[in-house]
Amino acid sequence: MSPTLRDKLDAMLRRLEEIDALLASADAARLRALGVERAELAPVTQLYGELRAAEQTQVQARALLADPELRALAQEELEASTRRLAELDVELQRALLPRDPDDRRAAFLEVRAGTGGEESALFASDLLRMYSRYAERRGWRSEVVSHSASDLGGVREAIVRLSGDGVYGRLKFESGGHRVQRVPATEAQGRTHTSAATVAVLPEPDAQAAVALNPAELRIDTFRASGAGGQHINKTDSAVRVTHLPTGLVVECQDDRSQHRNKARALEVLAARLQQRVRQQAHEREAAQRRSLVGSGDRSDRIRTYNVPQGRVTDHRINLTLYRIDAILDGDLDELLDALHAEYQAEQLAALGQA
Repeated sequence: MSPTLRDKLDAMLRRLEEIDALLASADAARLRALGVERAELAPVTQLYGELRAAEQTQVQARALLADPELRALAQEELEASTRRLAELDVELQRALLPRDPDDRRAAFLEVRAGTGGEESALFASDLLRMYSRYAERRGWRSEVVSHSASDLGGVREAIVRLSGDGVYGRLKFESGGHRVQRVPATEAQGRTHTSAATVAVLPEPDAQAAVALNPAELRIDTFRASGAGGQHINKTDSAVRVTHLPTGLVVECQDDRSQHRNKARALEVLAARLQQRVRQQAHEREAAQRRSLVGSGDRSDRIRTYNVPQGRVTDHRINLTLYRIDAILDGDLDELLDALHAEYQAEQLAALGQA
């Protein structure tokens, strides 16, 4: 373990002792804040305590190696403590990695058809189904916010709210350009075509920390919802379109029969998009010289290719190719997502070691 990390752990241990002393006299508001901070520090300092105990055991075992009668036992203790120290070193480094406060939040998943005409809309529909099936596997709740279908039943644009434990943290690396290579159903000569769709995963804003929307900067239009829905939908202007005038961002919501609920959901999506834009700008300023291994999440990034004739899926950010495209498109995403998170964590660990 580097001296820098050890200094950081010593400081955390001192802070935990300070918090324990402050808890005895803190008022209710301060008590909550201290409790949250202590809950974050305690697991790390516990690991650090185990590491220091293992180090002490190692020192004692080395001292006993000179005793012929205890040498075998000392050697066994030394080997066990050395293995444990290596394990604790890795666990501590992982525990010290910065946490994204948005990881546990619900998320808005946006899927849009890109280049490729009707085939891209069909591919967007496949992606939407893939994520919906994955949400089912995870036990997440899925709620359609907006859905625009193409002539052949594809998806021009869809927004879905996914809620459950750790939704955003699990899916945040899915933002970017997705490309498919396959023979379209409308292709008479059997030629393989390439088309694309974009995916954006946005954390649902905290109500207290959400970007403030100035009503003077919003244009809100109502209109009659399109598509299936019966006589009620055709007779009332329940659909809502919100335009953020300074940025030109537009959000439509027509899934609910209530105009009020559609407006509320559209404003939530708009706030999430604006907050993502602020976060993106801050990230670009802080990391102008260095991009994250798994990409910035910009929608223009081409992150993955689905090659149907070859049965493979390739994630270009980590050079991973899996020959199980049917299972992946059916929502079996864990192997892909686990690999992305592992690579990202490895990069974080490398950066932490250099700190």
